[in-house]
Amino acid sequence: MLSGFEKALLAILLITLMMGMGTTLDRSSVRSIAKSPKGIVIGVASQFGWMPLVAFGLAKALSLPNELALGLVLIGCTPGGTTSNLFAYFSKANVALSIGMTAVSTAVAVVAMPAVLWLYGSAFTDAQVALPIKDIVITLVLVLIPVWIGMGIRAKSASVAKWVERVGAWSGLGVLVLLVGTAVLNQRATFAEIPFNAYVAAVALGGVGMVLGYATATAVKLQESDRRAVALETGIQNSALAIGIVVATFPEAQHELLLRMPLLYALCVLLSASGVTAFFRWRPVPAQDTLASTR
Repeated sequence: MLSGFEKALLAILLITLMMGMGTTLDRSSVRSIAKSPKGIVIGVASQFGWMPLVAFGLAKALSLPNELALGLVLIGCTPGGTTSNLFAYFSKANVALSIGMTAVSTAVAVVAMPAVLWLYGSAFTDAQVALPIKDIVITLVLVLIPVWIGMGIRAKSASVAKWVERVGAWSGLGVLVLLVGTAVLNQRATFAEIPFNAYVAAVALGGVGMVLGYATATAVKLQESDRRAVALETGIQNSALAIGIVVATFPEAQHELLLRMPLLYALCVLLSASGVTAFFRWRPVPAQDTLASTR
């Protein structure tokens, strides 16, 4: 389904996103996470607790075909990505918390993602489609290499790290939009064949995730800027990583069907996250929250 050009874009996207994430991490970030772990714990619980369960529930409730259901569950099992950090910035959310949640969930994903994917995804496998769990683990470990490189850049030069962080965030988002756009344009007939219930699932996964994230953060009495960060981090999964895992680990003959949901979700979540961001910007943030989110 993806051309050689689109696969090259995907590789660039993953490298820039993960390296950009690495440049945001230093000792002070780790100390900040250790001092206030509540939001991070909620984030990890969201990514590998109810998001996979929500994806599984939507796949079952909407009676998705196995390939579409497995693609949806794969999205539900991925950690957050740097796209959520960008939306957190525009939403006047606690960007430091968003970055911390992304970093921790990405590290935990090496173990947690294969486990929950096996737990929920096995229901949608058959003789033709199997879960390459071992290859997925190897891919996740390899994806962490750009993060370590980014951390090394940060340790050497804070100014260079800041530049790499910005380039990573914006170019990553740009390549993601281009990747989804070219896939949709080049595969118009394929996307036209996707059933309506799959579109509902793609929209609902991100939307339900954001609502659950915000509600949970409210329940544990986090401040408003933290609630926004948790909401966006929960609902915006790392679709680029999900697409990369399909391309790197599943047989090429299965790519066309398995990539439909990750690509569809990537398109839908960019639109829904933009709407949520516009709503958050319209609502004022208490002054003390604004100060905390910029520390």
